[in-house]
Amino acid sequence: MAETVHRYNAGTQRAKGLLEMASALYDTSLSHETVRSGVRQVDSRVGTHVELSLGAIPGRMADAVSVSFRAGGFRAALEAVARGDVSLHWINPSAALTMAVAGTGPFKEPLALRPIAVFPSWDVMGFAVHGSTGITSLEEIAQQRPALNLSTRTTIEPPFDEDGTMFTVDAVLSAAGFSLADIRAWGGTIQPVSRPSDAARLSGIASGAVNAVFDEGIKTWAGDALEHGFRFLPVEGVVRERLTAMGFRPVTMTPAQIPGLPEDVPTLDFSGWPMVVHADMAEDVAYALCEAIALRTDAIPTDNGLPVDMAQLCGDELEAPLDVPLHPGAERFYREHGFLK
Repeated sequence: MAETVHRYNAGTQRAKGLLEMASALYDTSLSHETVRSGVRQVDSRVGTHVELSLGAIPGRMADAVSVSFRAGGFRAALEAVARGDVSLHWINPSAALTMAVAGTGPFKEPLALRPIAVFPSWDVMGFAVHGSTGITSLEEIAQQRPALNLSTRTTIEPPFDEDGTMFTVDAVLSAAGFSLADIRAWGGTIQPVSRPSDAARLSGIASGAVNAVFDEGIKTWAGDALEHGFRFLPVEGVVRERLTAMGFRPVTMTPAQIPGLPEDVPTLDFSGWPMVVHADMAEDVAYALCEAIALRTDAIPTDNGLPVDMAQLCGDELEAPLDVPLHPGAERFYREHGFLK
């Protein structure tokens, strides 16, 4: 009896072939290994802005489904989903989706969006200053106007609505009564870096050239800061109230999470990588997208380095906060398969 040959049709071969080629580029000589906080990871010269469209051929099938994907971005990314320009956007952090649905922060009106999954990525915002500054609160910076040598991310001029990190930094500083422009006007400097663990930042922390760091990616730089005499300022009081009302989730950074931290520090959450779709997406399509995730749990990378846990994607957990209702199709999938508690 002839052996059955498993093959894809020609169109699928081309689509899958391109996807596999694109993915494989991250394992070529264009990439290199680095060590961050004692963990080996791959960095690459290949870009990370992802835009993929699986388009149906008009007239071929009456019920053909077209699906497009993008990754990265902030305000414009979510607005593209709301307009129907993109089917699914994978963003960071969960707070961006919360603000978009509420019509707060950089969003002028509520957007009809829903998540189908929130992938785990634990992170918080950190506002650290060196002990020699004598600063113990964010409000004191506005009052005392110190000449801070601040390390933060690359978007240091407004508007900040296309950079989730710097939107958050700017919003916190504004609530505390000052801005990045004020820091420069008071005689301070700003070191813009492309990533939280940038070597220039860590070198500046160690040498004393940097005496303040405002950023997320907390696990990659908090240890160095604490080792060299920095303290983390609490996000509390009126500042915390204003940011919570905007859509940020208030959390507490603990010594168990950050070794060397002397005490609990109230701050803002920056966790979660939500996959976002339009609220009106057909239920069967949202359901199928969740099926696709479940079929590739062994191939989809996670920020926590663990295999994809389907229950975690819908469970509103510490690493994967979920403050917006799931799309009905996604909710049905998780419930039918016993993942939704």
